[in-house]
Amino acid sequence: MQGNLSPLRKLPDWLPDAVRLYLHHTEDGLSLRALARRDGCHASTVLRTVRRYEKRREDPLLDEALDALVRETDRLTDPATEEQKPMTAPLRAKPAAVDEITLKREGLRILRRLGEPGATLAIAPDMEKAVVLREFPDGRCARLGVVDRVVAQAFVLQDWIQCRKAGRVSSYEISAPGKAALKRLIDEDDQARMASGMAEAPMAFADQHRIWGEKLIPGENGPRRVRQNLAESPVTVLGRRREKDGRPFLDPGLVEAAERLREDFELAQMGPRVAQNWERFLTGGDRGGFQNDAGLAQGPKAARDRVGAALRDLGPGLGDVALRVCCFLEGIEAAEQRMGWAARSGKIVLRIALQRLRRHYDDTYRKHGPLIG
Repeated sequence: MQGNLSPLRKLPDWLPDAVRLYLHHTEDGLSLRALARRDGCHASTVLRTVRRYEKRREDPLLDEALDALVRETDRLTDPATEEQKPMTAPLRAKPAAVDEITLKREGLRILRRLGEPGATLAIAPDMEKAVVLREFPDGRCARLGVVDRVVAQAFVLQDWIQCRKAGRVSSYEISAPGKAALKRLIDEDDQARMASGMAEAPMAFADQHRIWGEKLIPGENGPRRVRQNLAESPVTVLGRRREKDGRPFLDPGLVEAAERLREDFELAQMGPRVAQNWERFLTGGDRGGFQNDAGLAQGPKAARDRVGAALRDLGPGLGDVALRVCCFLEGIEAAEQRMGWAARSGKIVLRIALQRLRRHYDDTYRKHGPLIG
């Protein structure tokens, strides 16, 4: 009965929407359909969120943080309810006491430490603080930092850390959302220091998906270094991954061959147009006709020929995955689904395609390759 429901509790502003939705359902009694109508989504989406947090309550720190939020908001709503509850746990600060500034400051400090190899966050039920420890290959263990328990609870509510081992002393490690948040916090901190008078707001959420590096570009006065986003190309991202023995999954020669194919593809203007084409507007005669290599609108012919020759040498299958991943920048998973391949097979086929592509460039153009343009 919607009319008998208690009013929605006041929760911290930094709390994720998924946690709010879970508490509104489990503690405030809002039905799944009512929450779906409120948020403009399907009821199954709300159900998946609720089930996800029910499973995650096996995490002792998350379960403690959710209980603390409920007790704190109940006390603020009705102070008499807190007096009626028995004291079953020691009096501690609640996650609601953490403000957004403290969360970002401590997140930048602790997540940096957790990003180091072998670093974990350890906490026990009787500890008022959590400790960041790092274990070295020789068996040594060093303490990298200490953080308040209430801040660690905020970290797990933000999904920045995940439980690796629960027990008398629970250990946590940085999660994938935590790594993205760390990049965002580092970028916000750098831009706050460097550009206090910027006219445009920093794009922190976009920069968390970028990996900046340098690339050598040949020029008239010799090669010059330019800044590029290494995460823009799926091939470059694969080139940064390592095998079990420490070797890169794609050696630099394969990445260079993929980038050469992409440069020719972009130079030839073979990609799909995303805007209106005004190049032949108000031209007489054969308006609307098509001619092969009819000027800049069709792209330089030499670059198209180089792309066509490379794809013909690769053949069906290998040429398709090279075109999708290297030129159209499709992810490996998307390419596997489009081509009907088994999961986790695309990167192996792509490596074979790039090996064939590098051999094609070596046999056709020798060491230095064709001149662009």
